[in-house]
Amino acid sequence: MTRVSGDGDTAEGDVEPGSDRMPVLLVRGDREYLVEPGDEMGTDLGVLEVPEDVQPGDTLETHLGDEFQVRRLRGPDLFHHFERTGAPMVPRDIGLVIGETGIAGGDRVLDAGTGTGVLAAMMGRAGADVVTYERDADFADVARENMALGGVSDAVDVRTGDVTEQLEDLEPSSFDVMTLDTGDAATMVEHAPELLVDGGFVAVYSPFIESTSEVVETAHEVGLSDVTTRETIQREMQFDDRGTRPSTAPVGHTGYLTIARNE
Repeated sequence: MTRVSGDGDTAEGDVEPGSDRMPVLLVRGDREYLVEPGDEMGTDLGVLEVPEDVQPGDTLETHLGDEFQVRRLRGPDLFHHFERTGAPMVPRDIGLVIGETGIAGGDRVLDAGTGTGVLAAMMGRAGADVVTYERDADFADVARENMALGGVSDAVDVRTGDVTEQLEDLEPSSFDVMTLDTGDAATMVEHAPELLVDGGFVAVYSPFIESTSEVVETAHEVGLSDVTTRETIQREMQFDDRGTRPSTAPVGHTGYLTIARNE
């Protein structure tokens, strides 16, 4: 392996690749490998030895002379490289949650239905302090490992258990946002007025209309305002010599996102 070049473009505030807290991505065309500094990795293009002090912007060369670019692990990469315990929320839907609720540095977020933890990690990377609950103990352990991989262990507190059974542990009016991705989300929506600050938001994600309808009804019953539900759908565009049109790949429906506000 040869280090061909290095730009050293680690941004201020990022976990420095080369520390034991953050691996890096090695990229060549459509190939992408997540590796730890100091690792050796065999590929069909040759053996790659990753230096302990590897930096984003470096170019590494296999023993056969093929080059890989070193890239810093960023938020959208977590969706592809976190260990999965189910189907995680896709980046476009996470963007809607953050955009619709205004999650930012200094916010405190209550999250239920951690799963793989992509949403919790992205909110932590946005600067929020997140308390997230996962019922399955094994899934919670995986989520904690994913938080370490994402560099947000200090920002995201992964708790094991059903949040509806641990409400006494939560301080009233202490959360700016609640994000819910559970089948019984309506149960937690009932408690939104007591857990959220004035003006705080609830964001509920569901793949099914029936549970979404229950959430909307509950939100109105407990006095939340600005209750809005949108289907999350996107169409990828296809460009070729024949012309331009939406891709014929499967329709990009993912679910229903309900936003409400505590007034």
